[in-house]
Amino acid sequence: MRGAKSAKWVAGAIVVALAATACGGGDKKDDAGSANGGTFRFGSTEPDTIDPGRAHESTGITVANALFTGLYGNTPDGKIEPMLAESATPDESCTSFTFKVKQGTKFSNGEPVEAESFARGWARVAHKAAASDVAYHFAGIKGYKELKEGTTTTFSGVTTPDASTIKVDLSAPDCEFTLKTAHNAYSPVPKVAKVGEEDKAFGEAPIGNGPFKMDGAWEHNKAIKLVRNDDYGLEKAKLGKVEIEILNTKTAQQLEYEGFQAGKFDYAHIPTPQLKVAEAKYKPQGKWLTKDTSGMNFVLPVGDTAPLNNVDARLAVSYAIDREAIAKGVFQGFQNPSSSIVPPSFPSSYQKGICGSCVKQDVAKAKEHAEKGGLKPGTEIRFSFNSGAGHEEWVQAIAKQLEDVLGVKVKLDGKDFPGMLKEQQSSSASGLYRFAWGADYPTPENFLFPLLHSTSMAKDAEGNVTGDNRARYNNPAFDKLIDDARATKDEAARIKMYQQAEKMAMDDMALIPTFNRTQHRLMATDKFNGLDDINFNEDPILEKISLKK
Repeated sequence: MRGAKSAKWVAGAIVVALAATACGGGDKKDDAGSANGGTFRFGSTEPDTIDPGRAHESTGITVANALFTGLYGNTPDGKIEPMLAESATPDESCTSFTFKVKQGTKFSNGEPVEAESFARGWARVAHKAAASDVAYHFAGIKGYKELKEGTTTTFSGVTTPDASTIKVDLSAPDCEFTLKTAHNAYSPVPKVAKVGEEDKAFGEAPIGNGPFKMDGAWEHNKAIKLVRNDDYGLEKAKLGKVEIEILNTKTAQQLEYEGFQAGKFDYAHIPTPQLKVAEAKYKPQGKWLTKDTSGMNFVLPVGDTAPLNNVDARLAVSYAIDREAIAKGVFQGFQNPSSSIVPPSFPSSYQKGICGSCVKQDVAKAKEHAEKGGLKPGTEIRFSFNSGAGHEEWVQAIAKQLEDVLGVKVKLDGKDFPGMLKEQQSSSASGLYRFAWGADYPTPENFLFPLLHSTSMAKDAEGNVTGDNRARYNNPAFDKLIDDARATKDEAARIKMYQQAEKMAMDDMALIPTFNRTQHRLMATDKFNGLDDINFNEDPILEKISLKK
């Protein structure tokens, strides 16, 4: 079962963690089966999926990226880098791209990785049977509509003239298409992965081509174990094993922290109330890492259902939030208020203050917009969040501010992460959700298109949605700006269009920015090398970590 049955289980887990010093990742006795490469251990909540064609939340993406390597990847500082792509050549109109694939690499089952492996993987994600939340990343390729309808099993716009060539034809220009291939959804898959079927079996023990491979099947609610892939086609990993312990959802971040203190884990997040104490203790030891990342935190309003189905109601919520007070009080200065959708890490497109209602709490304007938007005192607003991940304190603070300023009644609803994500997609979704987004590839389009473009939301007859446009935002003028920007080769002109689109979304209060994303981690630098940074997805760079001798 997911989570704990009782407080006794939680307390027991913490006691075990505290007693586990002898199980630290650098213990050589535990590494006999991994060529003395070391075992790197950390804790996490149960992922929704580790299938590369479905992974859409942090833990699942961490595992998928360790198991699979695509055409391109991202450097930690957000630059595109070739992986299995030897070249990418667009035509003059940005509607056709030709990729040359490195030859001689293979999946962990020995099957060659060829152009067809990519075509298979992409079609598998886009097909109706996959019901993938990341399928929209392929929406610009010809044949996407037919795959989503389930009437074909291949992209009409993807051909493989030979084993080393992929030709992609788009239905509309996209001058940044190459960047999108860094997403885990663009991974190649072997023939055993089925196109046109639900194919849950593949997701239990994916066969990939990445620096690591599965060490047995996913042990649900217990562990995911990886072992180095010695047949990896690029630079081999140094670690012998990676072990991810699945933690109780309700207390996961605390268990991570306790586990690190005890020597059980080699990497950990820090609970918000413990940030100052942890920094004071571990920064002098060189075990503390702080990084401003390409991620943003939001409060997500469900925009097609009362009580937040009008811009005034959403503006009332935004004006009522005192971000500065929460940053100083709850986060103790470890996070900074945000006033945009696109993060500061994209300096050429960042627009500080584009969300006027985010800059400073304004009680009078909050009440004015609440009255216009029908957000009367006593109105119940459900505010859902994933528990056990350090969000309780700031979510509670926002809830109290909304109640104090607007007189509404906020019903807090803590859930496990997969449960919250699933609820966001249901036809019964309403109110507010804790929401965050980390860039998949380095462009403002990766915030604006997935989160707000209408094609990033597929709604069925019952009103359930797939895709990452969980706010249900639908603005044809916004869509056109994004589409036009994609077709623009000149980067400066393209960015200007993205900025116009961001302003339009902020005028509609489609998302409610809260805090820029600054990540804080504890790293066992006394045991391992390669822990001086986290990757573009805010995870440890597993393929670069090595055991200190």
